[in-house]
Amino acid sequence: MSSTTHKSIDIKKSLVDAILAGLIALIVFGPIVGIVLDGYSFNLEPKRVAWIIAVVMAGRFALSLFLQTSKGRRILDGFENTGSGVHVLAPDYKSRLRWIIPIVIVIAVVFPFFSNSYLLGVVILGLIYVLLGLGLNIVVGLAGLLDLGYVAFYAIGAYGLALGYQYLGLGFWTVLPLAAIAAALAGCILGFPVLRLHGDYLAIVTLGFGEIIRLILNNWLSLTGGPNGMPAPLPTFFGLEFGKRAKEGGVPFHEFFGTVYNPDVKYYFIYAVLFLVVLAVLYIKHRLTRMPVGRAWEALREDEIACRSMGLNHVLVKLSAFTLGASTAGLAGVFFATYQGFVNPTSFTFFESALILAIVVLGGMGSTIGVVIAAFVLTVAPELLRSFAEYRVLLFGILMVLMMIWRPRGLIRISRTGVTPRKGVAP
Repeated sequence: MSSTTHKSIDIKKSLVDAILAGLIALIVFGPIVGIVLDGYSFNLEPKRVAWIIAVVMAGRFALSLFLQTSKGRRILDGFENTGSGVHVLAPDYKSRLRWIIPIVIVIAVVFPFFSNSYLLGVVILGLIYVLLGLGLNIVVGLAGLLDLGYVAFYAIGAYGLALGYQYLGLGFWTVLPLAAIAAALAGCILGFPVLRLHGDYLAIVTLGFGEIIRLILNNWLSLTGGPNGMPAPLPTFFGLEFGKRAKEGGVPFHEFFGTVYNPDVKYYFIYAVLFLVVLAVLYIKHRLTRMPVGRAWEALREDEIACRSMGLNHVLVKLSAFTLGASTAGLAGVFFATYQGFVNPTSFTFFESALILAIVVLGGMGSTIGVVIAAFVLTVAPELLRSFAEYRVLLFGILMVLMMIWRPRGLIRISRTGVTPRKGVAP
């Protein structure tokens, strides 16, 4: 048996795989690791590149040998059988979420009492990206409309709070629904010109829309302050402000309750409100995916021609996806602005759109739970990799490639619970 196994291993193939992997490593790591800038000149570091290439080649050679064994072939078969489409569960399937969700809520309630301001800030950013991922998941994951300018709606929400406070004296609670409505209108306006576009053409138009919004914010100095940005107000608790001194004769929160001033209280309050909003959005999205509009989004994603032939109005289906996705980004923008206390155009670049799209792809197209997990992974990971700041984007790209090989459908594939046929009805 062992001789048969050894005969099935092709050493020549493994060597060719190792050489090809070494060439790819040279192309990828050579310009990044092998060239070190020194003022206006540069220094070559061939030893570092050689070590990396040697490690890659040795690893690829060992991996190629292993994958030619019986156990390795079984692993390859597991990768190939990743499944496609929507996974249908048994009609009597009981989801584990019925006890996982209460545990997560309890942890979220207890978390602020055992955290510091740094951890709380990371979690707040994670929740903001959860909102962004949920909104884009409607457009890309459910409706199948590739949107590369999604950050524009995020910017509309953030600048809506700053502009409303600066010129109209509006507070957080007033702007929160107005920003969602304004972003939804912007999504509807974007949706109309792109109704007949698909794939790459749709991506290019939405990318242009995102850049137009960023350039307007950057160049309209008299309105937005340009690169200097604008201040954004903090939320209030029934009119009580969280600052040390209240503005315009108001009452600070700590004076009203007779407590010592704590600058972190405002972050606890933002966290609590943001967590409730995320829960509300999760519930609404969960219900929408099981309503006719959610089924229409998925039908549009799978085959637009078949969707239209079944009598569905593709115009309304696309516009509803753009509108609801944009309104969620508007909410996230308001929370981002009030958390930062300041907004400027550098926070709304194309990289943000790419990061939000990566959250949707890594989490699973259409999967709500996957998007939530991926949002926290991609938010917490940069904080953990601060010592590798120069290579964070490279590591991010490697993670994307590995995920596309290991889990091409994302962390959690979308699933639906099956329906038991009624008696007298043909299956």
